[in-house]
Amino acid sequence: MTTFRALFAPRDMSQGTPWKRIAEFAFPLLIGNFAQQLYSTVDAVVVGNSRWGYTALGAVGNAGPVLNLLLALFVGISTGAGILVSQYFGARDREGLSRTIGNCITLTAIASAVIMLIAPLITGPMLRAVGTLESMYGQCKAYLDIFFYGIAGFFFYNIFAGILRGLGDSFSALLYLMVTSALNIVGDLLLVDSMGVAGVSLATVAAQGISALLCLRKLLSLKDVFSLTRRDLKPDRGYLGRIVGLGLPSGLTQAIFSCAMMVVQRLINGFGDEMFIACNVMVMRVDGYAMLPNFSFGQAMSTFAGQNIGARRLDRLRDGTRQGLILSLATALVLTPLVLLTGPWLMRLFTPEQELIDLSMSMMYILAAGYVAMAATQVLQGVMRGAGDTVTPMWISFGTTIAMRLPAAYGMVYLARSLGADLRTQEKMVFVSLLAAWLLGTVLSTIVYLRGGWKKKQILAIEQGPV
Repeated sequence: MTTFRALFAPRDMSQGTPWKRIAEFAFPLLIGNFAQQLYSTVDAVVVGNSRWGYTALGAVGNAGPVLNLLLALFVGISTGAGILVSQYFGARDREGLSRTIGNCITLTAIASAVIMLIAPLITGPMLRAVGTLESMYGQCKAYLDIFFYGIAGFFFYNIFAGILRGLGDSFSALLYLMVTSALNIVGDLLLVDSMGVAGVSLATVAAQGISALLCLRKLLSLKDVFSLTRRDLKPDRGYLGRIVGLGLPSGLTQAIFSCAMMVVQRLINGFGDEMFIACNVMVMRVDGYAMLPNFSFGQAMSTFAGQNIGARRLDRLRDGTRQGLILSLATALVLTPLVLLTGPWLMRLFTPEQELIDLSMSMMYILAAGYVAMAATQVLQGVMRGAGDTVTPMWISFGTTIAMRLPAAYGMVYLARSLGADLRTQEKMVFVSLLAAWLLGTVLSTIVYLRGGWKKKQILAIEQGPV
C-alpha cells in the first residue's frame, strides 16, 4: 500500500539517479497520454464502424485541425503553468507555488468562458475555409459545437494535469484519465447511432469534465505542498505574466502547427476522395500512438529540467539529458516496428474495408523513420522548455511547418501531377512532406541544443528565481 501511495506523491527529480527519475515519471505519463489519445481514437473507431460509415470518419478528421487551432493557445498556457510550477516546487517556494496555481485556475475560468462564446460562431467559416466536403459538413459542425460548449472540462483537466506534472506527479492524472476514458467509450456506444458524431462529442465532453473534477480533488488534498486561498485566486499581473510568457511560445507553436494542418487538410480535401480523407484520419490516430513515447519523454524532460534548475542542480541536467535521450531513442526503436507490425490490425478497428486499410498502411510506412527522429527532437526541446526557453522550439516549429512542410506538400503534389503520376502517388506526397519536416526538425533541434544559447535561461532562473 505504501508503494502504491508513493506513485501518487509529488516526485522530487532533483535527487536520485537521473534516468530512474525520468523513467519513473515518464512511464505513468506515457500511459496517461495513451488514455488521452484513446478519446479521439474511440471517437473515430465508433463512428467508422457505425451506420454512418467512413463519411462520418472523415467528418471527425476535418474537425481536428479546427479544434486544435482554437485550443492551441490554451494548451500552451498549460505547458507554461507546468514549467513554472516545477521550478517553484524545485525551489521549495510554497507561496510562489500557491499563487501560481491560484492564478492558473482563474486564467482557465476566463479562457473557458471566452471560447464557449466565440468558438461556435466561427467554426462554420473555418470548416468552409479548409474545403470540407458537403457530405461531411453538417456532422462536423455539430461535433465542434458540442465540444466547445463543454470546453471547460477539457481546459481544467489540462491545466490541473499540467500542475500535477510540474509537481512530479504524473500518476494521478493518469488514473483519472483511464477511468473517464472508460466512461467515454460507454457514452460513445450509447449515443453514436442516434446522434452520429455529435453523440461521440457529447460523450467526450462529459468524460473530460469528470476527469477535471478528479484532478481538482487531488490538488486540494496536497495541503502539505501548497495552499489555496482567495488571495491566491486573485489575478496577479506578475504571476499571470510569467505563466503566459512561458506558455505563449508553446501555444503559438501549437497554433502554427494547427494552421499548417488546416492548409494541408484543404489540400487533402481538394483531391475529392472520401477514402483518402478517411485514410488520413486513421493514419493520424495510429500515428498518435507511435508518437506517445516521444511526447511523454519530452514532457518528462521539461519537468526534470525545471525542477533541477529550481533546485540549482545544473550538474544533473547534462547527465539527465543524455540518459533521457538514450531512453527515448531506445523506446522509439522498439515501438516503431511494433506499430508497423500491428498496423493492419489497428487499421481494421476503424473500418472493415481492405482497400482503405492497405492505403493507410502504405502511408504509415512512409512515416516510420520520422518516429525515431522525433524521439530526439522532443527530448532536446523538452530540456529547452524546462529551462525556460520556450521561444526557440517555437521558431523551429515555424521553420519546419510553415517555411518547409507546406510548400513541400503542395509542391510535391503539383510535381507528381505534372509528371502524370496516378492519384495514389499524388496523395502519398502529402506524407512524404511530413516526414521531411520531422527530419529537418531533428537536425535543427540538435544544432540549437549543442550551441547552448538556451542555457541563458538557466542562468536567469538561478540568479532571479523561477522565470
